Amino acid sequence: MSRDAASRYEIPGQLQQLLLDFTVSCLVERPADLVDFAADYFAQLRQRRQEQHNQQTGGLVAGSAAHGNGHGPESDDSMLTDESDEPSPESLANRFNRRKSVFAESYDPEGDDDEGEKVVHPKSDQQRHRLAEAVKNIFIFRSLDPDQVQDVLDAMFEKTVDSGDYVIRQGDDGDNFYVIDRGAFHIYVASDAEPTKRLVGQYEDSGSFGELALMYNMPRAATVQAMSHGSLWAMDRTTFRRIILKTACKKRKMYETLLETVPMLRALTSYERMNVADALNPRTFEDGECIIRQGDAADGMYFVETGTVRIAVAGENDVEVEVSRVTKGGYVGELALVTHRPRAASAYCVGPVRLAFLDVQAFERLMGPCMNIMKRNIDDYEDQLIRIFGSRFNMSDFR
Repeated sequence: MSRDAASRYEIPGQLQQLLLDFTVSCLVERPADLVDFAADYFAQLRQRRQEQHNQQTGGLVAGSAAHGNGHGPESDDSMLTDESDEPSPESLANRFNRRKSVFAESYDPEGDDDEGEKVVHPKSDQQRHRLAEAVKNIFIFRSLDPDQVQDVLDAMFEKTVDSGDYVIRQGDDGDNFYVIDRGAFHIYVASDAEPTKRLVGQYEDSGSFGELALMYNMPRAATVQAMSHGSLWAMDRTTFRRIILKTACKKRKMYETLLETVPMLRALTSYERMNVADALNPRTFEDGECIIRQGDAADGMYFVETGTVRIAVAGENDVEVEVSRVTKGGYVGELALVTHRPRAASAYCVGPVRLAFLDVQAFERLMGPCMNIMKRNIDDYEDQLIRIFGSRFNMSDFR
């Protein structure tokens, strides 16, 4: 199949990320009028993008801080960018399938209080290692914490296929999400205008597919056929939706609650805090670990979920002096992002610490209303250093 023919099925980058974020917003907000909510949601998304563009082109803000290796058209993936993401076969063809699934049951992750019995499919150490390697770059799993990733590994079961076997068929109801361990697979799409199936992409020894039908109650929008003997890891529909959608909703509500305790963020509207919550990713550290190091380039900032963070500044002879401690609701690392200078303090864990990380791109996109507050804090931090060291240091990076 020619590249020109396949290109007709390419989808815009980040479509799955966009759809998942919007879906979670709908599930959490439960709007009475979905069309009005969608119009407002995407209008505000467009406005934030335009504001970011204006800041960058005006010099006000300086920039700083999955699918597998298939060979089909490339796009970004789901919460849900980047790396070696491959387009889902369903996303390649979803415009050709408008009917609803015959068992498109509704699922309310916010109202699902039943954790259910944990699904565990036994695996050898070798199998578990292979599966961990297969899922580590899949975008929809990147926002999961280590315990949730272990739940994913536990819940997946192995499925072997022979050449010619169909893994999923276009138009069928979604049953499983699949991660390729090994083997070659072709993606085919048929449409009303072109009933003969066409090859639109392929996977070889890596990749994943099947998530859109499970998340959005869509029928399969493409066919995936094995072209060799191979092996896949599968997760059933119910387990997948609970882990991905329920985790997304719980993550947003948890982070929204955390952000409400941060005085600086009172300058944000509830909608803006919601978007910050969606952009946060969990990070865990052990006692004594260095979170940020003085002199390093800034890649983002951290909000403290649990535990205590010790802030230290190296003075003369590189002797570090503790200047403050940060606990739940506090934050570290923001001033290096405001000043676009290297880290001017180090942060260490006092016992186990759980943090929420906001990368530099999201910081510049979402934290504009808080910028003046953070700039006003600069003089306070420098005065604190003068009291400790007796002289003015470079801009510190602690709170």
